[in-house]
Amino acid sequence: MHQLTPSQSIQPSLQTKTHISILQTCTTPQKLHQLHALTIKTATFHHISVSSRVLALSADPKIGNFDYATSVFDRIEHPNSFTWSTIIKCSVENHRSDYAIVLFCELLQESVVEPGSYVFPSVIKGCAQICAIEEGKQIHGLVLKTGFGSDLYVRSSLVSFYCKCGEIGSARALFERLERKDLVSCNAMLGGYVKVGEVSAAQRLFDEMPERDSFSWTVLIDGYSKCGKVEFAREIFDRMPSRSLVSWNAMINGLMKSGEFESAHELFNMMPRRNIVTWNVMVAGYECNGLFAEALEVFEFMLEVGEKPDNATVVSALAAVSGSALLEKGRWIHSYMDRNGFKLDGVLGTSLIEMYSKSGSIESALTVFHSISKKKLEHWTAIIVGLGVHGMADYSLKLFTEMQRSGVKPNAITLVGLLSGCSHAGLIKEGCQYFNLMKRDYGIEPAIEHYGCLVDLLCRAGHLEEAKSFIDDMPMKPNKVIWMSLLSGCKNHGNVEIGEYAAKHVMDVEPDTIGCYVLLSNMYAATGQWDKVSTVREMMKETGIRKEPGCSLIEHDGAVYEFVAGDRSHPQNEDIYAKVYEMQEKLKSNRHIPDTAQVLLCIEGEKEKEAELATHSERLAIAFGLLNVEPGRPIRVIKNLRVCNDCHSVTKLLSSIYNCEIIVRDNRRFHHFKNGSCSCMDHW
Repeated sequence: MHQLTPSQSIQPSLQTKTHISILQTCTTPQKLHQLHALTIKTATFHHISVSSRVLALSADPKIGNFDYATSVFDRIEHPNSFTWSTIIKCSVENHRSDYAIVLFCELLQESVVEPGSYVFPSVIKGCAQICAIEEGKQIHGLVLKTGFGSDLYVRSSLVSFYCKCGEIGSARALFERLERKDLVSCNAMLGGYVKVGEVSAAQRLFDEMPERDSFSWTVLIDGYSKCGKVEFAREIFDRMPSRSLVSWNAMINGLMKSGEFESAHELFNMMPRRNIVTWNVMVAGYECNGLFAEALEVFEFMLEVGEKPDNATVVSALAAVSGSALLEKGRWIHSYMDRNGFKLDGVLGTSLIEMYSKSGSIESALTVFHSISKKKLEHWTAIIVGLGVHGMADYSLKLFTEMQRSGVKPNAITLVGLLSGCSHAGLIKEGCQYFNLMKRDYGIEPAIEHYGCLVDLLCRAGHLEEAKSFIDDMPMKPNKVIWMSLLSGCKNHGNVEIGEYAAKHVMDVEPDTIGCYVLLSNMYAATGQWDKVSTVREMMKETGIRKEPGCSLIEHDGAVYEFVAGDRSHPQNEDIYAKVYEMQEKLKSNRHIPDTAQVLLCIEGEKEKEAELATHSERLAIAFGLLNVEPGRPIRVIKNLRVCNDCHSVTKLLSSIYNCEIIVRDNRRFHHFKNGSCSCMDHW
């Protein structure tokens, strides 16, 4: 803490004046350091006019930085109001508002310098930045006590503070008492209304404002967009006298969030210029809405026109790759990151691990993970989740132990990944053990996601009665996911009674769940109850629910090929079906007996059922892979539905017959088929 003494009237020497003059010409960090050293060496730094100037330069982000500024401030023996104002403002601008508040408290404890009209706005802005509502109210009281309540700039800062903290009533009361409502205070109030969703009040204020700037228009556009009234936002946007880059970005963002993708892309193409925010809005907007191909298109176009992506752009692009499982595209982005010096010690490392895990290359995910020198919790969590989904639960448990030894504590998401891995590998003992130790050893209260993992574990292993009892004893109301896990387990293990019980609860919780009707219908079909199948399908018709058709994707030479059951639209159709026939003959010679119970259509003849199984979408994709993928490289297939029992058995055999690795990602997990076995060990 600084010990202040009354200022002495010290006339600056000629040398001091010279140094002040030189400091005014300083424009580079190197020159600042040299001049700072000179002031210390010549003992002119102690003069407040010199030290204040050095501090101001140190706080300038173009020349100095926050750490340098604080070190300079700490060496000023008798700070004045200007130096206090400078360091507090610097703290806020560097998102160290907590430190700014501490400094302000230190200032108040001194007896010489009092906070002035320059200090109050900065510390009030700091309180708004971290939503320190109680501290802000205390400062408001001090403002009134010290006579700064009439200062327009201070009062505008208070209006902004209350708005940003959601205290719209206090903000409105202050705003209405302002003698002169300038553009700054009006914009603060406008932003406050939008923040709490009072768009009508924002519109009224906007209409009353004597002047508006680009911020005023943009805030209103953003407000209408956030409440789903994108047509009003577009109307405001079209009326703008001159559009800033921020307003373009706000309008495009609003359209993207409302699903108006064509309109958003149209505006994007009309823009006179774009910045990184624009590109990020487009890439992230498409990715968040599941339009992965479009997100990657925009990302590639960005690179073509010479724009440089930032971390946020690359994270969205990697997420789009994860969603579509386009491994080669992911490798290309990774290569771009390496060439351009992107560091993996933060969120990019996590995104890259997730991308490789979700695209079927757990080996590459592990390589990235091990290459990160300073591993954070997010990196450990990403690889633990990835290993679990790939059926490598033993490795996942090993890394979990290693993570704890390294001093990194797991969070709730880490435990979800660990329990999910146990579920995918059928590790009942280990899964139950970690669930029971969550609170005691890790201080984590089990949430519904953790209960869901344990239910899934029991259901996959066929312990359906135990799973039902566990659900009934849960301390919270089971959600759709938990009931669907029980229903899926019943379908897989042929327990119609508990399956009907689970389906009833799904329909009670979310009656429009398509998967519930499909699983129920398939469960009845598998047990030959065709009358009940008809009843379920009639229910689906009445409610307008349609079953999602099964399809499989395979990537080859930068293109993605899609197959549906019985598909004959591919240019290589004849070769593909010839390969399917060859596969069937080889399967027969290896004594494979088709599991025709997996035919969930009312087909009578066994040969017809076998023919239907032979043209499942993943079989066609595998045939295409055998024809086109270079020998020695894995065949990677992405399927939107669960792999059926017969296709699972067939793919195990095909991996042995053709001596190849086949990696299939269905809607539950990854299956690595190699040498006649699968990584899931038949737990899927």
